[in-house]
Amino acid sequence: MNTISKSIVILMADDDADDRLLAKDALAETKLPGELHFVEDGEQLLDYLHRRGKFAPLASSPRPGLILLDLNMPKKDGREALREIKNSPELRKIPVVVLTTSTADIDINQIYDLGANSFISKPVTFDSLVKVMRILGDYWCDVVELPGKGK
Repeated sequence: MNTISKSIVILMADDDADDRLLAKDALAETKLPGELHFVEDGEQLLDYLHRRGKFAPLASSPRPGLILLDLNMPKKDGREALREIKNSPELRKIPVVVLTTSTADIDINQIYDLGANSFISKPVTFDSLVKVMRILGDYWCDVVELPGKGK
């Protein structure tokens, strides 16, 4: 078994409180070093990334090393948020993994066209979610080199 060596800040954008709790528990099972933060919609995601509003105190904190993004959220959905992230010179290097209930080809194609790094359908069991989170942790913490850990 691989030992995860690098700490990572993960930002999860998902409007479903149960999904957020399950993801938190699944990541805890993987013993992934680092921090997990949550936002509930695309507007909050962009406010977090740009350190606006209630997220302004994060100005001295490192940007997330990975964003887990749901597609169907209120206010600004995942597609709109992804488009803004990947069109921003300041944010575009942050890896975005879409984690959603959709399995529609049109969503998969659109998400990759918008610049997502991966598209994963949300697992239906907790054990499957733990497995996905472990794989994500192994890959994004041990295998790849992420761009600057700066602000």
